[in-house]
Amino acid sequence: MQLDHDQLQQLLALLGDSDIQEFKLEGDDFRLEVRRNLPSLAPVPLPAPVPPPAPVAAPVAAAQPGPPGPSTPPPAAAASRSDLVEITAPMVATFYSAPAPGEPNFVALGARIKVGQTICILEAMKLMNELEAELSGEVVEILVENGTPVEFGQVLMRVKPA
Repeated sequence: MQLDHDQLQQLLALLGDSDIQEFKLEGDDFRLEVRRNLPSLAPVPLPAPVPPPAPVAAPVAAAQPGPPGPSTPPPAAAASRSDLVEITAPMVATFYSAPAPGEPNFVALGARIKVGQTICILEAMKLMNELEAELSGEVVEILVENGTPVEFGQVLMRVKPA
């Protein structure tokens, strides 16, 4: 059995979208093991929403008092801007806003994006995964800084659909 780069990316994306906690695959010349430490399904949503509010909550002085603060703003922000579509991380990775250091970012605030356009790179397990836009519109918010680790399901950007 052989696994090329694209097949590996597809497999990792499928595993990232599933609730599988442990996966092993062996071939003639390779062995792949993927494990996630998910104690139960209930606590999983709590860690995912906590990282996104940290960058958003930084400008808000009231977000300082611990977990109740960061848990409350994301639903309120999403509810106040129901016209926006959230672009989320499909995997645990490191977020890169540009193709290389010193090069221009893929997108900026106010930029118009098109379906299929690369909007960032997510590095996972030394693989650079280009995240492409699934909708056209205007980038209204970028919630993650370059080089920041992101969690599965974390909101990266908000887009006003065209």
